[in-house]
Amino acid sequence: MNASWFGGMDLARLAPARSRSISAENPTGAKGAGAQASPGDDPHCSDAGRDLGRGWKIRPCLRNVEPGQTLTLAEIAGPGVIRHVWCTVLHAVHRWVRLRVYYDGSDRPSIDVPLGDFFANGLDGAALVNSLPVAVNPKGGMNCYWPMPFRKGVRIDVTNDGRERISEFFYQIDYTLEEVPEDAAYLHASWRRAMTTRERPEHVILETVRGRGHYVGTYLVWNQLSTGWWGEGEVKFFIDGDAPDGPTICGTGTEDYFGGAWGFVMDHAADLRPTTYSTAFLGYPQAVYEASPRVGPRPPAHALYRWHVPDPVRFERDLRVTVQALGWWPGGRYQPLTDDIASTAFWYQSPAGPVAPLAGLDERLAR
Repeated sequence: MNASWFGGMDLARLAPARSRSISAENPTGAKGAGAQASPGDDPHCSDAGRDLGRGWKIRPCLRNVEPGQTLTLAEIAGPGVIRHVWCTVLHAVHRWVRLRVYYDGSDRPSIDVPLGDFFANGLDGAALVNSLPVAVNPKGGMNCYWPMPFRKGVRIDVTNDGRERISEFFYQIDYTLEEVPEDAAYLHASWRRAMTTRERPEHVILETVRGRGHYVGTYLVWNQLSTGWWGEGEVKFFIDGDAPDGPTICGTGTEDYFGGAWGFVMDHAADLRPTTYSTAFLGYPQAVYEASPRVGPRPPAHALYRWHVPDPVRFERDLRVTVQALGWWPGGRYQPLTDDIASTAFWYQSPAGPVAPLAGLDERLAR
């Protein structure tokens, strides 16, 4: 299995793997089983192809996902590797949809996150992301290239936790059936949201996980509850038994961790508004200071990602990750901030383990 995007000659090398793909047009991913639906076969079939018949875009999506309904997008017998996931939904339902991934027959998921946040789109579903592991293209075409190896099998579920029907859910999951090396770990992802306090202005991005692995990504949605600069705090990694006050890795500021500097402002004398960006491993795709047509009035909000692809954070026994919420008092003193922060942590771990259950819908929605 080649989990690298920079494999040199690896892309040219032949491999004993079989390519498969699951979508609404081939829900099992079986060889030769695509485009077999005819108009009227089931409620997901479209009537638009009634004049053309089977083979002509009859079942391109799943229709009318009701509140509380869970759909199994993929159930694949292993071994193999999921290589690419694409999906799209309309309107502001990206945090309604709960995404869960189960490995090797486990009944507890190793990925349990809102759909939008998994694709660095947790703010309002409108971000454009131009990175290597995640790309989101107009309008709302969400792509994931995190390799997801599995051995006995993998199951991917989505649940509509919203209060209304989702009329259409489009998806495609591309994978290979192949042997998985012994040292290949499993992708995990976990979502947390909390308000920092003046007394403890710290958000836990990843509560302590135990096992062996490496941390590969952070996505934050930072809702300001105060005015002024919000990103003075440090990101810290507590590795393999570090004391609560002694992280092994400690950055120098929030915008520094995401690859920016000086508050993301290009010219402090002329304009204090931040400049957004999206690059291969680091991004600040959204800075929202006005009411959103999707979610209405809201405090200033920021969406940021960092993918540790060339620089994974390795751990042998355990890992904990935090970020401070600090601004400035007049006179050059740090100001502890009360802010609303939602984080999604991505890491590989072996063996696969369960993650904390996703918070309910009310805790996920913008406020």
